[in-house]
Amino acid sequence: MKNVTLAGTDEWSVTSSINGQEYRVQIYQPSGKVPASGFPIIYTLDGNSTFTMTAEMVRIQSLRPEKTGVVPAIVVGIGYNVEAPFPAKRHYDFTMPAPEKDLPELPFGRTLPEQGGALDFMSFVEDQLKPLVESRYPVDSSRQMIVGHSLGGLFVLHMLFARPHSFHTYIAGSPSIHWNEMYLRQQEQKWLEEVNKGRHKLNTRVLIAVGEREGNLKVPMVRNAEEQAERLSKLEEFGVHVAYQAFEAENHLSIVPVLINRALRFNGWAQEETD
Repeated sequence: MKNVTLAGTDEWSVTSSINGQEYRVQIYQPSGKVPASGFPIIYTLDGNSTFTMTAEMVRIQSLRPEKTGVVPAIVVGIGYNVEAPFPAKRHYDFTMPAPEKDLPELPFGRTLPEQGGALDFMSFVEDQLKPLVESRYPVDSSRQMIVGHSLGGLFVLHMLFARPHSFHTYIAGSPSIHWNEMYLRQQEQKWLEEVNKGRHKLNTRVLIAVGEREGNLKVPMVRNAEEQAERLSKLEEFGVHVAYQAFEAENHLSIVPVLINRALRFNGWAQEETD
């Protein structure tokens, strides 16, 4: 009996030089000829649950990019060295610090995991992981996308506001905006002021999406996402292209594969290659 393997993939264990956390980093590179500028690249958070799915979607659909709108791309899954699909450590990496009294209650009486490490995780991704990947793989640094869901979607928004030039495309699925919302709003306002003053020359795409059935949750997931997208949509003239989508009949978990599939087309890479 042989273990199942995914074609064209590698797995590393990378220890952050900032917070000492060890990450499972999984990487897929398409087969075939490398473009002159390198492959576009997709970084997906919660790699334990999203990497294999994303890599296979890219591998299959990029066989006919002219039909599917999906081009060959490198996929990097950032996860943890455990088998759980959503390890508790993600709470620390994807959230900004906040007093416990300002945080939402978790369902089923669960206690809050350690939180507040998003700035360290941001630095790990931008200053350590991305240079490491680019030193070993043929990456087109002008076409980079980050995908996050739930707390990962919240982190994507934090990344957009704190490091708007890190990626070309930001995908925030079911973002947990209610988690320390005041901090996110302050960060957003500061970024908006800089954009309006012309301090950022952007060519950025932002997709904010939710599952239609998330409107039944106790937290205002759908309303928060709609309002966030509406505010950002006013920045088209500054080079920020924003889209909002509520996926019919999807809930907080079932949205994940639908979100990723939509993200692969939203980045506009297939259109760029035919222009």
